[in-house]
Amino acid sequence: MSRVDPAQAPTTGTTAPTGQAQATEMPASTGGTTGTVQTSTRAAKTISRGTAMAGTMQVATKGAQATGAVTAGPQRWARQFRADLRLLRSELMLIFGRRRNWAGMVVLASVPTLIAVAVKFWASPNEGGGGGPDFASQISNNGLFVALTALTLELPLFLPLAVAAIAADSVAGEANLGTLRYLLTVPVQRARLLAVKYAAIVIFAITVTLLVALTGITLGLTFFGGGNVTLLSGTQASFGDGLWRLLLVCGYISAALAALGAIGLFVSTLTEQPIGATIAILIVCIGSEIIDAVTQLSALHPYLLTHYWLGFGDLLRDPIATTSVTKGLMVFAIYAVIFWTAAWARFAGKDVSS
Repeated sequence: MSRVDPAQAPTTGTTAPTGQAQATEMPASTGGTTGTVQTSTRAAKTISRGTAMAGTMQVATKGAQATGAVTAGPQRWARQFRADLRLLRSELMLIFGRRRNWAGMVVLASVPTLIAVAVKFWASPNEGGGGGPDFASQISNNGLFVALTALTLELPLFLPLAVAAIAADSVAGEANLGTLRYLLTVPVQRARLLAVKYAAIVIFAITVTLLVALTGITLGLTFFGGGNVTLLSGTQASFGDGLWRLLLVCGYISAALAALGAIGLFVSTLTEQPIGATIAILIVCIGSEIIDAVTQLSALHPYLLTHYWLGFGDLLRDPIATTSVTKGLMVFAIYAVIFWTAAWARFAGKDVSS
């Protein structure tokens, strides 16, 4: 009778199937898996906005992949344009959804309110203002000058401060919150993302400029009425013509603030601290205004961003003087192109770790 080798003996009932073996081993890593899940959950809560934008972009991409068709050039551009619009809408919701931004806009709107009330109840009718075009002395004659006076007073500091805060927060704020690297997981080029952020800054600049103007127009017409407008050249213009010129002034100031926003966007790519970026932008702005006030540095004045900021006064002459306005718009465009390009060069190669 042959002996059976124990090594060759059947092991029925003693060896667990592979699936069971793996199931038995899983509890050993349960603690690490749980910690990872909790960490991922906290990160997901922190980057909810970035994830939402990534979802909208990925839906369009997956939809195109599901069709299995090669999209023609115009259709592909249209799809990218719609994706950029969704991203822009998300940026605008972020900007106009924050309470601190609404508080800042309330402060901006309070300036024309204060001007209108002060002139109506305390100031003498022909009392002029300080530097810049003398609009204050005309307030009691036509309510449109409340808006012009408010824009003139707010342009040196308040409006630049508002735009600087938004521009500084565009990239540095995302990095500070830790959402920037998740936002970059969206299937979109960094240049397009930066263009969308700059578009949001420009829209905000236009919005706050129109806010000040509309508040001034409303209160000015309520307290002082309308009628013909006395231009800086001394001639009379109809109310409609004056309103049109005020709209041109708003466009000119918005272009100036958009150029400052490009500088702010560049500064925002250099740091992860939005407060520091805001301070740096204001230093650039105020430093430019100080240099522009020093006559010994007149050779530098035509190249300063703020040198042509008050050039909108030429829009209120008859006929309109276009020399300063044209030079100002050219300077604003050059600043916007140079600093947006610098921001792109910095942001495109930036190693985002937060």
